[in-house]
Amino acid sequence: MSTPPTASPRRAEMLAAAAAAVTVVLWASAFVSIRSAGDAYSPGALALGRLLAGALTLGAISLVRRETRPPRSAWRGIAISGVLWFGFYMVALNWGEQQVDAGTAALVVNTGPILIALLGSRLLGDPMPPRLLAGMAVSFAGAVTVGLSMSGEGGSSVLGVVLCLLAAVAYAGGVVAQKPALGSASPLQVTTFGCLVGAVVCLPFAGQLVEEAAKAPASATLNMVYLGVFPTALAFTTWAYALSRTTASRMGATTYAAPALVVLMSWLFLGEVPGLLTLAGGVLCLAGVAVSRSRSRAAARAAVPGAVPEQRPEQAPDSAR
Repeated sequence: MSTPPTASPRRAEMLAAAAAAVTVVLWASAFVSIRSAGDAYSPGALALGRLLAGALTLGAISLVRRETRPPRSAWRGIAISGVLWFGFYMVALNWGEQQVDAGTAALVVNTGPILIALLGSRLLGDPMPPRLLAGMAVSFAGAVTVGLSMSGEGGSSVLGVVLCLLAAVAYAGGVVAQKPALGSASPLQVTTFGCLVGAVVCLPFAGQLVEEAAKAPASATLNMVYLGVFPTALAFTTWAYALSRTTASRMGATTYAAPALVVLMSWLFLGEVPGLLTLAGGVLCLAGVAVSRSRSRAAARAAVPGAVPEQRPEQAPDSAR
């Protein structure tokens, strides 16, 4: 029996959605590990250790898969995303989270997807359909709710807020720079060399890493290695895979599921029982992601090969929507 013509596009869409889900789950799990490793490692040392673990993992995978160097056309995007996202973002976020409480950090960093949408529309020509905008608005409201419910008293500083804001800007810039590189290089190539660039940027913290690793408990070091292998090597690769198959704006909106998962994981692994307001914010985050990733009936029909677009009665047969 021949394969239906719709099977391949649907399978590709499902694989991209699964890759995005893996990314969000692993990035949410990083919250628990950062809480543990951050007690023993300074921001720069933690970022460098995480990137080195990620680079070693990605390098081993690349050798097994016999990946070559990315083409010259991809290097600009890889270098920019490596400096901004893999390097500067991780240091700024680690430092910022030491200056402010978790709720304030979540509030500020979650402006990232909005910045991605604005930059993607301006620089990449990403469409901004109403469902995407509505979903992002709902998710951001959920992130604000989660952040307010988790904010502690007197746990914020101007420096911490500025650092988290800079981290959000670097995250958005890195994503938008990475998208064009995926047009000529594979997700594994983009992630591997972006991670290497980030590690080079963080090399000035090598002395701190060596000194702190000698004193750190094994649990903190293991959490740092976990951050490098899973939320960095694996999650950034699945992110790049999904990003290569959709717009930067839609991928940015997907990350709004992370606050809801962080609440759940903090409950399960840290014993932090969420309040009703926190749970409500988590539900809003997930609802907004569902709306932002949904498509109108006409768009869904257009995505099916051979489907005839729905036409209004007053339209001529050959007119396009």
